[in-house]
Amino acid sequence: MGKAPPHSQNSFQAFAMPADHVQNRNTILMNASTPQTALTAPNRFIEAGGRRIAYRRFGQGPELVLCVRLRGTMDVWDPLFLDQLAGNFTITIFDYSGLGLSTGSPSYGKTDMARDVNDLVDGLGLKKVIIAGWSLGGFAAQVFAALYPEKVSHVVAIATMPPGKMVKPYEELFFHTAGKPDYSVEDEYILFFEPASPRSRRLADASLARIAARKDVFDAKTPSDVFMASVAASADPSSPFPDPDGAYGEFYRHTDIPVLALSGDHDIIFPVENWYALNDLWPTLFVVTFPDSGHGPQHQYPELAAETIASFIRNTPAG
Repeated sequence: MGKAPPHSQNSFQAFAMPADHVQNRNTILMNASTPQTALTAPNRFIEAGGRRIAYRRFGQGPELVLCVRLRGTMDVWDPLFLDQLAGNFTITIFDYSGLGLSTGSPSYGKTDMARDVNDLVDGLGLKKVIIAGWSLGGFAAQVFAALYPEKVSHVVAIATMPPGKMVKPYEELFFHTAGKPDYSVEDEYILFFEPASPRSRRLADASLARIAARKDVFDAKTPSDVFMASVAASADPSSPFPDPDGAYGEFYRHTDIPVLALSGDHDIIFPVENWYALNDLWPTLFVVTFPDSGHGPQHQYPELAAETIASFIRNTPAG
């Protein structure tokens, strides 16, 4: 296995807070015998490093931790995608520090997000996990695996890019749209789907309706300026996912951890071509491209995406 970049040892104590100890109107109590879903799993918290990390857990099977996209909280995931995954895995979703219901200083720095993942994994007492991430969350997932390879069996990179410079650049339309304080339905089409496709727009409407169906458990609203300030503070002009010393790329060229890159064929921020360029360089890389789709292929094709991920996990030896 390749050598991971150096990292400091954790020195924190974490514990899970039962939902009935959390004074939050959006946290509900669930009977232990009641199956929990993406829409009903309660908000829970661990304390680590002087901050509180909010999370939800549901499902059954191997541990799968999902890192959310830019400007996302636990509420932006398509519940059908999560529930399909929960048929095969124990799902954990969470908010990064300082965002949503989590406390602490907000940061989209790659190692900061990976530290959130590590503190959550350790706080929940998990030994080895499948780490997945969507968009910017894909950076967190890849960095976590490189820094803590002993804790990772598989990596799932959804609508994201590998470390280093881009082979095919992003389209400026993404940033013009992503920087808006609030998103219209048309903005959602542009950012996460294929607006030129009637089929993609129809499937987008279905996904947005599923997300809007949430009525019992809610995350906290984070002001857009907090998200954008965190983005600006972590930005690097050389690449969205810089790897100046090549350490992350070197890790993935030598690791035995299986990696699945799941992308749309027209992702305007992280084109799938950036993964194609690594097909003969990363020995454990699988690339799956969904047609007629954009930056949210798992929301356009939730059942197919979940089945693809489950099949990948079942049929590749754990790292």
